[in-house]
Amino acid sequence: MCRALKLLCAAPDRDCLGALKRATVAAHWELVGGATSLQELVKQADEWRPDIVVVDGGMGVGAVTGVRARLPSVRIVSVGPLAGADEVARSLDGVREAILGLPPIGGPVHQ
Repeated sequence: MCRALKLLCAAPDRDCLGALKRATVAAHWELVGGATSLQELVKQADEWRPDIVVVDGGMGVGAVTGVRARLPSVRIVSVGPLAGADEVARSLDGVREAILGLPPIGGPVHQ
């Protein structure tokens, strides 16, 4: 069974979140939720169980550690450097490329 990757975005305010979502959206994956605080991010990570979280650097390193505490295997892309992110996009223009540069999501195949 195939399914689209689920991506969750987080930024420090609604305007930044909107810009981040527009930079992230693509036909290859599904955007779920969107958080503007660490509490919202952790809650939505629990709810949506995303494959990838895209975090604006303005959220701080707490966003990375907070998500990793809940979902240790989630892939994290940061816009701007954040310690612990799997991939870094220098700007919004590089977000999709950073997502595509992540190692494939996978695990053991059971038949």
